[in-house]
Amino acid sequence: MKRTVCLIGRPNVGKSTIFNKLIKENKAIIMDEPGVTRDRIYGTVNYKDYSFLLIDTGGIDYGNGNFNKDIILQAEIAIEESDIILFVVDGREDLTSDDFRVRDMLIKTDKKVIVLLNKLDNYKMQEERVYYYYELGFEHVIPFSALHSLGFSEMMNTIIDGLTPLVEEEEDLLKFSIIGRPNVGKSSLINAILNQERSIVSNVAGTTRDAIDTRFKYNGEEYVVIDTAGMRKKGRIFESVEKYSLIRSLKAIERSNVCVLVIDASEGIIEHDKHIASYAIEAGKGLVLVVNKWDVIENKDAEMKKWKELIAAEFQFMTYVNVVFLSAKTKKRLHTLMPEIINAYNNNRKEIKTSLLNNVINDATNLHEAPGYKGKRLKIYFCSQTGACPPKFTFRCNNKGLVHFSYERYLENSIRKNFDFSGTPIILQFKNRNGDEDSE
Repeated sequence: MKRTVCLIGRPNVGKSTIFNKLIKENKAIIMDEPGVTRDRIYGTVNYKDYSFLLIDTGGIDYGNGNFNKDIILQAEIAIEESDIILFVVDGREDLTSDDFRVRDMLIKTDKKVIVLLNKLDNYKMQEERVYYYYELGFEHVIPFSALHSLGFSEMMNTIIDGLTPLVEEEEDLLKFSIIGRPNVGKSSLINAILNQERSIVSNVAGTTRDAIDTRFKYNGEEYVVIDTAGMRKKGRIFESVEKYSLIRSLKAIERSNVCVLVIDASEGIIEHDKHIASYAIEAGKGLVLVVNKWDVIENKDAEMKKWKELIAAEFQFMTYVNVVFLSAKTKKRLHTLMPEIINAYNNNRKEIKTSLLNNVINDATNLHEAPGYKGKRLKIYFCSQTGACPPKFTFRCNNKGLVHFSYERYLENSIRKNFDFSGTPIILQFKNRNGDEDSE
């Protein structure tokens, strides 16, 4: 199980630069202006045989700015859900009262804290400045430069110290998680699944602090459902604000084969539903969409048609996902859920013979040639499936730079039309035939 690490510190100390460098993509917005990163941003870091979830947070400023209270609350939630905290300070500046207030907050957590003295861009600066910051009272103080990657290995080795390398799961059971915003009926749905003529095999505490893995039998086969409803700290109801549930959703997504995204039929679709769905897709998981609380809907046939149109419009990036309308409360239409979960699981693992795949691609390219660009035209020579979970297809072509997104979508639709990949994302990868990165 991946551990969780968060970046904490004052505004403009370089947290987002560190975040982007660790996840190896420009996901966090970087501007030389305090307070740009207001929401928590998430990414996965892979290093050697280890992997962990990384959270970037907004700069903590105890002043009276409009966003300061919200930023502090989000930082507190990130700290609450993390195993290790990277406390980033500007190594060129003296410690401020805000640094000490952050220090006091982190000491109370009793978690592993690593102080990063960022912006120390040469070894002389690092030697001169490092001892001053031991005043914060933490064991691990690392001089660091996000710009020049100084101190990177020491930081990474300190993070992974005590972590377990990634290993394959011993059991090949279908694991699915119920994800979604708070108060959409996730826990009620799990209870309904477990109580409808199914025998619970065992309740086993998950490796995350707030998840429970429950084994149960369906049609004689064992499955695992992951419940993410729990909160570790009683009395602090962070879930009252919808976006604060995302960390637990991310942890559940990571450990699942299939994600069941639950939305509330009485409330409709909001942006946060799309955000949660996008994380499941980015993780390459099978996905089923559940419209819950269907018992409160009148004129169900007409409303189901409207809902399908709404889902097609709002979730254009996942038109392949099957939709289940049900009521966890009354258990009406509950029987339609497990077949869709199993279908998404099987399709996520599906492998297609190379000969069949190339027949489909040849027919598709003969029917519609790729558009030309500056006198050049994309030519696809060969296609093969090069991965599963999710299925990945690699195309060998004359010049991958000629692949237009519309033609890539056309090829994906051609594959989906001929092979059932409902319920799972698929990945299309293009490589030059000669293996060079340059165009032919």
